[in-house]
Amino acid sequence: QVQLVESGGGLVQAGGSLRLSCAASGSILSINAMGWYRQTPGKQRELVATISSGGNTNYADSVKGRFTISRDNAKNTVYLQMNSLKPEDTAVYYCNADVTYYSGSYYIANNYWGQGTQVTVSS
Repeated sequence: QVQLVESGGGLVQAGGSLRLSCAASGSILSINAMGWYRQTPGKQRELVATISSGGNTNYADSVKGRFTISRDNAKNTVYLQMNSLKPEDTAVYYCNADVTYYSGSYYIANNYWGQGTQVTVSS
């Protein structure tokens, strides 16, 4: 099986920075797209940023120019550097990844979510 474990959330003042990390573990053969999503109470989970295995990135308009997604393929880890944080960035942030892993005598491709990490930006 595969697990995604996030870290780096917390409380920060408006204008501050945080860096989120998400490490995938298990009998991983390869990871295709990785990304970050966020959710606030009563709202649907929304895309923040994604990155392909080749490094192509995509951002929500609301975070362009402030957030940077990156990945370390050797460590099966994706990062989200968040600068110039605003109170409206407050949410639970979730890591997501498309993973192919080895199970028994064959390989399985599946999509996984992390457990979420809280980011709170105070005004």
